Amino acid sequence: FTFAVILMDCQMPVMDGWEATRQIRQREVNLNLPAIPILAMTADVLSGTEAACRQAGMDDYLPKPVRRGNLREMLLRHLSF
Repeated sequence: FTFAVILMDCQMPVMDGWEATRQIRQREVNLNLPAIPILAMTADVLSGTEAACRQAGMDDYLPKPVRRGNLREMLLRHLSF
């Protein structure tokens, strides 16, 4: 499977979005795959959350509740049609 973008929830059970992102990025490196844009979606708007998302390898950060216009802008920024 190939994906144009991944909308990553940071607060998932079993494996959080930060660890999932790290594993995806490692797989991309190991298999010499192009990097898929990973966009964080989280209700956690505390100081440092955006930096933690980027440190894990996420490309952008979108706080919840998601506004349609903000999501559209982010998708346009990371996708080429």
